[in-house]
Amino acid sequence: MSGQQQAFVETGDLSRPLRRMGLLKAGEPARLTPLAGGVSSDICLVEAGRRRFCVKRALPRLKVEALWEAPVERNAAEAAWMRAVARWLERAVPRVLGEDAQAGLFAVEFLAPDDHPLWKTQLLAGSVDPDFAAAVGSDLAVIHARSAADPDIPAAFANDDTFEAIRIEPYLRATARAHPELKERFDALARTTLRTKRALVHGDVSPKNILRGPLGPIFLDAECAWFGDPAFDLAFCLNHLLLKGAREGADRARYLAAFSALAGAYLAGVDWENAVGLEARAAALLPALFLARVDGKSPVEYLTRESERAAVRRCAAPLIADPPRRVSDVANAWSRNR
Repeated sequence: MSGQQQAFVETGDLSRPLRRMGLLKAGEPARLTPLAGGVSSDICLVEAGRRRFCVKRALPRLKVEALWEAPVERNAAEAAWMRAVARWLERAVPRVLGEDAQAGLFAVEFLAPDDHPLWKTQLLAGSVDPDFAAAVGSDLAVIHARSAADPDIPAAFANDDTFEAIRIEPYLRATARAHPELKERFDALARTTLRTKRALVHGDVSPKNILRGPLGPIFLDAECAWFGDPAFDLAFCLNHLLLKGAREGADRARYLAAFSALAGAYLAGVDWENAVGLEARAAALLPALFLARVDGKSPVEYLTRESERAAVRRCAAPLIADPPRRVSDVANAWSRNR
């Protein structure tokens, strides 16, 4: 048993919650293998007999250099997000197999990487498919549209405190501290985002949380699930397509093509509010998130050169100070930035 796996098991014996969830019989042996879970959770692959599934537990302190603490209740919000989306677009989420609130964890089906490759891995390898990006945008719009029409969603996902702790603080407020000349703009973006209540927001729509499944995109890691501003999800995902193209030597035009495909497909599906207003909120957020991924609490690991990070700052700062109205304005500014 590796040190990482030992730590996961010692902080809460998995056998008891697995038995409570009906996923493990008394005395039944199970093999536990730790999986890469990003910075916010412990994830373990459980193999019991011929069954394979994953168990996920949120961490109270995230595994980043800066101090970043967050409510562990987000674990329950993630399971609830998956169950909700399964009602509207079943193929877009893994199946929730059980939840144990006492232990603060839940179990989902294991999706083998051979036929469910990670979108981030493909993008970093230079495999950029605008059609798949469009599918991500289209499915995201379906989730937002269906949630906006569901009267039970606002109360079920009234997770403002969690969203403040794991999205607004580390991305907007922390970056404002690094760029005090832009603080008023970051504060305004935070206020607008927190007061806009339109749809069920995933909060971490990133290529690292999207699998390329046989039937289309599969969304993972909805720890930030919140009834709020869907423009945040659109901007958050588009940001990652800009960032992948920020690496020196990357073919920026290919990532911008995927950017345009995702944005176009998403905006075509907006029917719960005026698409022009939603796009304007996303366009204002986008350069702020772009800057946040080099100067906030969670910088992307693949922009290793100062010249790459400087290019992001050079493009983002003027757009934060003078917000664009369309996401294509951000893409065009980035394409001109050299």
